[in-house]
Formats: sequence, structure tokens, C-alpha cells
Amino acid sequence: MKPFFNENFGKRKLGTWIRLVGLTGSTQFLIQGIGLLSGILVIRWLPTEEYALYTLANTILGTMVVLADSGIATGVTAEGGKVWKEKSRLGSVLVTGMNLRKKFAVGSLLLAAPILLYLLNFHGADWWMAILIFLALIPAFMSALTGAIFMIPLKLHQDIKPLQKNLLMESLGRFGLIFSLAIFPFSFVAILCAGIPRAIANIRLYKISTKFADWRESVDAAIRKRILGVVKRLMPGAIYYCISGQISIYLISIFGSTTNVAEIGALGRISVALTLISTIFGTLIYPRFARLEEDHKLLLKRFFQITSALFIVCTIAVLAIWALSTPILWVLGDAYSDLGVELVLSATASCIGLISGGVFTMSSQRSWVMNPALSIPVSIGAIVAGAVIMDVTTLLGVLQFNIFVVTVQLLLNSGYFFFRWNKSYQLKLNE
Repeated sequence: MKPFFNENFGKRKLGTWIRLVGLTGSTQFLIQGIGLLSGILVIRWLPTEEYALYTLANTILGTMVVLADSGIATGVTAEGGKVWKEKSRLGSVLVTGMNLRKKFAVGSLLLAAPILLYLLNFHGADWWMAILIFLALIPAFMSALTGAIFMIPLKLHQDIKPLQKNLLMESLGRFGLIFSLAIFPFSFVAILCAGIPRAIANIRLYKISTKFADWRESVDAAIRKRILGVVKRLMPGAIYYCISGQISIYLISIFGSTTNVAEIGALGRISVALTLISTIFGTLIYPRFARLEEDHKLLLKRFFQITSALFIVCTIAVLAIWALSTPILWVLGDAYSDLGVELVLSATASCIGLISGGVFTMSSQRSWVMNPALSIPVSIGAIVAGAVIMDVTTLLGVLQFNIFVVTVQLLLNSGYFFFRWNKSYQLKLNE
């Protein structure tokens, strides 16, 4: 009876995975398809100068979100993974994390505002237009902060269907609003088209999350201390990644032309389609890795399985983009038709970064966070070396530079994971 039970159990487990991946994959394929179409419409309907401003604004938005988080979501996920079955205790974790994020958001806004306004003005925006663009970012910024926390209980409980449905409704809402650009082709309108549906989706997401977490709980001082412990280790790196994560756009915005900014932004929109991969892994895989017991052999096995799957999928994605580069660029429009090599380089950099981010996520969700005194100097050294070797005044040179930097980061993150795994394993053996 035992072999039969194991085989039957294995089939049920495989069937569960097929359903989860099928649901997430099919929904995400639809969501990313809608998002890609929305992005293409934005590229086609916005003049090159306006699209450059739109690219800069979204770059700063990413910086603002990273600063306002600074590792809070990682800390909340790590704490939530310990108590995910208990509604009240999970609620305390989430409420505490949300309280911290709101406080960090104020500082992020104050820091990012002058930088954004300066860059927008530098690339031709009047001051009144720069202010409008900044104000348009606020709904998207606040929604990104709260939405990431609202998703955590659903991911921990693997309640995928309502999460995917909510994301789909958000994508459809944005797609519908994008058509307003045909009448009002301005960057701030395009930003609002993304921010407003996200804010509405967050309201629904909050209601769904109450199934697993009690949001009436109070801030817990002990949980707050542990989350801040993660933040203290991650914040220096987060501040650094605010710059390095978007270094290619910052470099081209300083040393290149407004047209170059629009070009790298347009190529980045195609690479956004690769978020289908990161979303599936972020929804189904990484939360399960965070829930694993301290079984070191199992941890290492799962790590190799996950990174191997990422590598295979990303390789297929880059090859597909290379094979379809001509029709892809035709879709973007005549202004971007001669960027075939740049398109492949952009996709390659995004895929390497995706794998590196996966390794980092798995490490941090085990509370294995590299000391910034090591990670930042190594990363800065890579940036300096890349800037010296490559011509960062051209789009091609900036993309080559980006590949070099993310490759160094992948090697660094992987090396640290193995170091901490081995250290933890040796301690376990000595007990």
C-alpha cells in the first residue's frame, strides 16, 4: 500500500502544481499581453519628447518605491511566513509593516521630488508640466506601497485565483484609460492611466486579504523591531540600488540625448513582458521557498531547481526576442525600427537581472542578507569598471554596461547564498 500511496500523493501534488501554474501562467499571459499592448499604445501616441519625460518619471517612481520599502516587504514576508496560518498574528505583522511603509514613504517623496523636477526640466519640460507629472505619480506610488503588503497573505496562503483576477481587472482598467492619450497625448495623463486603476485594485485587494489577516490588530513592537532589523541590513543596499538599478537610464539622461532616453524607455517596455516570468515565480515559487523548514539539503535542492528553471526560461525568452526582433520593432514604430541589436541586449540584461533578483529574494527571505559593507563596494567597483570600459554616451554602450553590472551582481548574490547556506549547515552539524 505504501508505494501506491506515494504514487497517488505524487500525482495529486503534480496535479496541484499544474493547476496553479496553469492558472497563474494563463492569467499572467493575458495580463502581460494587455500591459504590452498598453505600453505600445503609449509609445505610439506620445511624441518622442513626451515619452522621454514619461520614461524619466517612471524611473524615479521605481526609485521612490524602493526607498519607501527599503526591505520592509521582505521583513514582513519573513515574519508572515512564521505565522501565516494564524489570522490575528499575521494581521499584526501586516499592520506593523504597513505602518512602517507609510512613514518611509514621506521621506521618499521629499527626497525624490527635487531630483525628478530637475531631470524633467533638463529634458525640456516646463516647470508647470514637471509639477503635473510629479503629482500624477503619487497615486501610483502610494498604490505600489500598499499593494505589495496586501498581496503577502494571499501569496503565503497560495490563494492565487482572486489575486490574478484583481491584477487582470487592473490591467483592463489601465488599457481602457490609455485611449485618452489619443486626445490628450501628455506624459502626466499616461502616468494617471496606470495609477488610478492600481488604486482601485488595491481597495479590492484589501478586502480579499481580510480572509487571511485581521487588519484590526495593532502595531506590534517586537515584530516592528525584527522588521527594522531586516530593514537596517537591506536599506543601504536599497539606497544603492535606487541608483544602480536604473543606472542605464540615469547615464543616458545625463550624457545622452532626449531621443536616447525615449529609445531606452521603449526597449524597456518590451522587456517588461518578461515580468510574466518574475510574477509567476514571485507568486508561486518564492513564497513556498520562504515557508521551507530548516532542512539544508532540501533548501539547496530547491535553490538549484528554481535557478535552473529561471535560466532555461530566460534563455528561451531572449532567443525568441532575437528571432522576432524585426516584427517587435515594427510594432514600436518607425522611430525605433533600427534598434535590433539594442533590443536583444536590453532583453539579455533584463533576464540576467531577473535571475539575480531571484537569488537575492530567496536569500533575503531566509534572512540571509549580505552586509552592505561588502555588497556596495563590489557593485560600485563594477559600475566604475563598466563605465570606463564601455562608451556610456551611446545607447549601445549603456546597454553593454548594464549587462556587465547585472552579471557581477548575479555572481555576488549567488556566492553569498552558498556562503550563508554552508555556514548555516555547518552550525547545524555542530549542534
